[in-house]
Amino acid sequence: MFKGGGLMLRLVLTLLSIFVGGQLPVSAASIGNAPAINAWLDQSIRTTKVPGVVGLVTDRNGVIYTHAAGDRSRANGVPMTADTIFNIASMTKPIGTTAIMMLIEEGKLALDDPISKYVPEFRGRPVIATFSDADGTATTQPAVREVTIRHLLSHSSGLAYGFASSKVTRLSAARPGVDATTFPLLYDPGTAWSYAGGIAVVGRVLERIEGKGLDAFLQERIFAPLGMTETSYVVPEARRVRVAAPWRMTDTGLVESPLAAEVRSAVSADGGLYSTAADYAKFIRLILNGGVAPDGRRLLSEESVRTLGRNHLGTVKVSLQEEPTPQLARAFPLGAGRDGFGLGFQVTGVPRQAGMRTPGSLSWAGIYNTQFWIDPASGIGAVLMMQYLPFYDADAIATLTGFEQRVYEGLRAR
Repeated sequence: MFKGGGLMLRLVLTLLSIFVGGQLPVSAASIGNAPAINAWLDQSIRTTKVPGVVGLVTDRNGVIYTHAAGDRSRANGVPMTADTIFNIASMTKPIGTTAIMMLIEEGKLALDDPISKYVPEFRGRPVIATFSDADGTATTQPAVREVTIRHLLSHSSGLAYGFASSKVTRLSAARPGVDATTFPLLYDPGTAWSYAGGIAVVGRVLERIEGKGLDAFLQERIFAPLGMTETSYVVPEARRVRVAAPWRMTDTGLVESPLAAEVRSAVSADGGLYSTAADYAKFIRLILNGGVAPDGRRLLSEESVRTLGRNHLGTVKVSLQEEPTPQLARAFPLGAGRDGFGLGFQVTGVPRQAGMRTPGSLSWAGIYNTQFWIDPASGIGAVLMMQYLPFYDADAIATLTGFEQRVYEGLRAR
């Protein structure tokens, strides 16, 4: 039934996403090879397991490219459109650290405060000395220093997620239901990098200081000033039809999961937001414009924006994470061994190859293969939205890499 009217349905939904959605502020600039980028994204749908994708590029003024390909829901015969809403998962983190930086700017927190000043359970947190893979038991020793807010925001605290660390996976198996942020540290704070939920810990501190939920803070201080009307932890019922169906890997291949009756996530600074590519581009433009909103209001000082995007690891580099649960996440990230990390953002060190994002570019991703990068030197940012597991699946990364290559080819062709 879908095939017969599919072309017309895709055209109608695409036009509606542009003209009715009203969320594509278009720059006077453009990208030089949009047809080639379109062709790459379309080819990725035809030749890989990627169910659907939305790609977008913005400069400091507005969107200069957008394209949707594939399906929002294959089971329901609904094509992907530019206004599709995605679970952006850990793309929440840079928004969370931006909120935390607002408190730091106001003197309510300091980057080098020990987190135990606000969360006493971290005081004297030990480091794993020996570990048994067989039963998940460990011996510990005192850490050489306290965990600070800087460590938590830059993923250098010694904490880790289970899907990125076999030790944490084993610890979690031995202690079902226990929050991984309560485990002993994997290493002395500041001496290594591991992907973790530390930003959520500081987000809870923000809530206590401000006396309100993080969701309310983000709405008042970031989303409303930027006009991010499509970004929230709860998708209103009227917009549920635009939410991308999530897909997961099974032994027989990708399987589409039905949407929940209510589309919502727990409020946290390290994940849970839903957004569109165009709405997230508004946050990217905040960074590209040095902390200034579209109406000229300054939401964050230029120095605070530089602090967010500056490498905070010293000589430590982002390291390739383990993959103890490969159907959930493969080894990540790109740039391991070369890149640094800021506060919520990976910071490009040596470029992966010529003609790609420049050194000092900022990036991160969400576990359902949503990705973004911000290249201040080139004056652009880009978003690539997919909605399937495992994270860092080879097809998703190939789609991202080919997209990035063609974006920069288009910039050079302008």
